[in-house]
Amino acid sequence: MNPTLHRIETEVGKAILGKEEIIRKVLTVIIAGGHILLEDIPGVGKTTLALAFSKAMDLKFNRVQFTPDVVPSDITGFTVYNKESGKLMYRPGAAMCNILLADEINRTSSKTQSSLLEVMQEGNITVDGRTTKVPEPFIVIATQNPIGTAGTQMLPEAQLDRFMVQLSIGYPDEKAEIDILKDRRRTDPLQSIERVAGAQAILAMRSQAKEIYVHDRIYQYVTVLCRRTRQHPLIRLGISPRGALSLTAMAQAWTYLHGREFVTPQDVQDVFPDIARHRLMLSSKANVQSKDAETIIGEILQSVPQPDVRK
Repeated sequence: MNPTLHRIETEVGKAILGKEEIIRKVLTVIIAGGHILLEDIPGVGKTTLALAFSKAMDLKFNRVQFTPDVVPSDITGFTVYNKESGKLMYRPGAAMCNILLADEINRTSSKTQSSLLEVMQEGNITVDGRTTKVPEPFIVIATQNPIGTAGTQMLPEAQLDRFMVQLSIGYPDEKAEIDILKDRRRTDPLQSIERVAGAQAILAMRSQAKEIYVHDRIYQYVTVLCRRTRQHPLIRLGISPRGALSLTAMAQAWTYLHGREFVTPQDVQDVFPDIARHRLMLSSKANVQSKDAETIIGEILQSVPQPDVRK
């Protein structure tokens, strides 16, 4: 593994104990240039995870607690009249940062949710006809609570599709939870995290990950997997071409993270569930047959033969 990436993992691991796989997946998304949707119960460390990454990578961090009274200008910013200059001045919103934690994004209005669409896709914010680029890298880490959904607004499919992956931290195991209790007794582990890499180093690693070799058979493998989700009898909405692009980029970053030079079918399989689960809309037949997204994703992976990329 790239030494810098290994150090980032180590530093973030000081604050998020026993969750090495989740840390690695989040780091992979950051290197792949994507955004992350965390669907999880309260109190498992979603905010701590985002803060730990911002500290280890020396990136500007903003957090917005989404509630019904949050308005689009809180995210995008707004213009105000300056008496001295006689001109309108742009006042940045929360999205003018490197890592934006959109906490409980489904608890605000659909209008406010949609204010993130442009910046997540294009890295720009347009206010009153003026377009401003956000700092690079720019990563949205949005959270949703799967319980207590009264009064929430489900994210539309177009916005879900802009998240590269959906992940869940989950409860720690017994040993990790004991270690958490001990660590938090006297100090805040976030204070011990050291800066490992700045924004330019992250952007350089993104460029390197894009150069990871992808065999034509891997492109075909990715295409077949995504097309199977669109043709599956228990799926109403499958993976879009944008999702296929995300799968390829995520597989390249996963390969880069592990220090290899070309993508293998196993790399694609390792990240496919994270790419797919939030993009699939199941039919009523799936409920009748007691099939959930994870089960169907597993069946699709089993049904598509792995290509041989050694030839």
